[in-house]
Amino acid sequence: MKLLLLKPISFISALLLTATACAQPTTSTDKKINITQSAAVDKVSVAIDSQLRQVLTEVGIKAQILSIETSNLPNMYQVNLVGQPPLHITADGKYVIQGELQKNPSPQASKQTPARATSAQAGEYVSAAVKSSLLDNMSALKNMSAKTPFFYTAVPGVIWGATLEGVPFLLSDDAQYITDGEISVIENGQFTGLDETFEANKNKSVFATLDESQLITYPATTTERAVIYVATDVNCPYCRQLHKQMEGLNAKGVTVKTIGYPIYEQSPAQMRGIWCQADDSSRRNALDKAMLEGQMTPAPASCTSDYVTPNRDKAAGLAVIATPAIYRDDGVLYQASFESPEFLEFLGVQ
Repeated sequence: MKLLLLKPISFISALLLTATACAQPTTSTDKKINITQSAAVDKVSVAIDSQLRQVLTEVGIKAQILSIETSNLPNMYQVNLVGQPPLHITADGKYVIQGELQKNPSPQASKQTPARATSAQAGEYVSAAVKSSLLDNMSALKNMSAKTPFFYTAVPGVIWGATLEGVPFLLSDDAQYITDGEISVIENGQFTGLDETFEANKNKSVFATLDESQLITYPATTTERAVIYVATDVNCPYCRQLHKQMEGLNAKGVTVKTIGYPIYEQSPAQMRGIWCQADDSSRRNALDKAMLEGQMTPAPASCTSDYVTPNRDKAAGLAVIATPAIYRDDGVLYQASFESPEFLEFLGVQ
């Protein structure tokens, strides 16, 4: 089964333009700012050069390596390839990013970088001092704000961030260089995909910040055996199909915590009406009607608050690319059909 993919947002547009409606497609008229790329120039030792070439050869990199230099991302080396974007790789050859670095056009207001994190902090939110320093140096990036999530990665000095639309990016901890690449891992001579440990820790960090009172929770009706978080939209057809399984999941001991994650144009107002209901039971009933019958419950006249957006903004750190996005409470994202037997295996239930 296909999941509904959010419409793509170009990286530069996402960073340099004021945020618009959720998941708006880009057009040829999108404004862009030319960002000068600054290539790394410092040569590396023969030993590092040889080691990294060997690692990349073992994992099957076929493109010719032109040179290996010190990267403008801290604790990384830049591998320049023929006909491909450069790689940025740690000295031990474990962590790799592919992509061009873009020089942040913002003036560097804060020139003293706060204390650098260690690999053990990967997946934790950056400290208040680091976040303040980053934002001070990102004034030209119009949709960066105090709500923007930033996390330490396994590479000290490299920070993971996301726009409120959930578009991820990486940057140096002085905010001078940015890329839309992601950190991949090499283990036992093979690329193993994104850094799963970081991803899980990051997602758990996000869960810990969510306002539990504003999650619509369907508790297990038998002994609880699993807890999942689901980012959902009432107009997403696949979210509705998953919702049809709610009673069965609860009966199997699965507690489902629903994050309101509107992506359709009409959804924010409709979901606000559901989340505005007076109590947990009323909210569940309203969400059931929306998902199972297509019937939207309007907000009471007395409700003037928005109970969806605060958690939706915090969930930007999940970098949701499709709804429903399903996560175990240990932060692991489910990436297959929820109608497959693999889903119950993922949850540890039968």
